[in-house]
Amino acid sequence: MKMSTTMIVSNFVLFQIGWFACVWSAATHQPWIGLLVTTGVVLTHVLRAPLPEAELKLVLLSLGLGLVFDSLLVWQGWLQYSSGILLPNVAPYWIVALWGLFATLLNVSLRWMRGRWVIAVLFGAVGGPAAYYGGLRLGALEFANMPAGLMALAIGWAVLTPLLLALSSRFDGYAGLLEKKAS
Repeated sequence: MKMSTTMIVSNFVLFQIGWFACVWSAATHQPWIGLLVTTGVVLTHVLRAPLPEAELKLVLLSLGLGLVFDSLLVWQGWLQYSSGILLPNVAPYWIVALWGLFATLLNVSLRWMRGRWVIAVLFGAVGGPAAYYGGLRLGALEFANMPAGLMALAIGWAVLTPLLLALSSRFDGYAGLLEKKAS
């Protein structure tokens, strides 16, 4: 049985609210605001999951992958941030928080993409760079070399999106919801 349309739509809307809060607050040099909003969205998502421990593991794995990936982009000089930086050459905390926020989509709004690896690769290759470009337009980040940065983002997200979807199958905090509705 499928999840309710309300759950899928609310999951997507909450993600958008968290994304905008993080990017806007980073652009205004108050990234802690976005971090608070995103933390609230992630906690709400995890706590309403039938299997919250599994969902939390997925969020933590996503945060770790995001920290490494975005820090590599910063270290290479392809992306530059002006707020939320705790350590030199390490991604700012607000961009890492967005990876945890992205994880909230994997078992709900993006669940349909599981096993559709070509679509997942294309979604990552286009959607990842588009989100960062949106951050650029709002003033939250800069590209030192836009073509190289966008290419690195496209390749990274093309690999990480299917990887995260595979991990979401293993750490599916919403599987219990589907089983309850089916019985």
